[in-house]
Amino acid sequence: MPRRSPLANSGSSARMPIVFVISKDWTLRVLVRAELRHAGIEALGMESVDDAGRAIAEGHAPSAIVLDAAQEPDASKERQALRNLAERVPVVLVASRVERAVPLEGAAALLYRPVRVSEIVARVKELLAGQAA
Repeated sequence: MPRRSPLANSGSSARMPIVFVISKDWTLRVLVRAELRHAGIEALGMESVDDAGRAIAEGHAPSAIVLDAAQEPDASKERQALRNLAERVPVVLVASRVERAVPLEGAAALLYRPVRVSEIVARVKELLAGQAA
C-alpha cells in the first residue's frame, strides 16, 4: 500500500479550517496541533517556514498560522514571505519577552511565553470565528 504524505489533502479542507503550526519545538507543535484537532480544527505541524511554503505549493491553504517566534527567520527574503502571508492569513506569533527578534509586521496576535497551549488555541479560534463572520 503506498504511503500517504502527511500533508495529503483528505478532502476535508472545504469543510474545516486548516491551521499551520510552525515551530522547531516539537512539544509546542504537537500539543497545539492536538488541541486544535480536538476542537475540530485541522492542523498541520511544520518545523519551518519552508515546510509551510511546500504545503501551500501542494494546494493546502491555511486559514491561520501559529508561528513560534524563536524559529522566525532573520533572512530578509523569508521575512518578506512571512509578511506577505500575514497580509492574507492571520498569524498568531508566540514569542519570549526577552527575544530581540523584531516582531512580524502584520501579525494578528502576539502571545508571550510562558503561555498555555489553551491560550494559543483560544486565540486561533477567535481569529477563525472573525473570518467566518
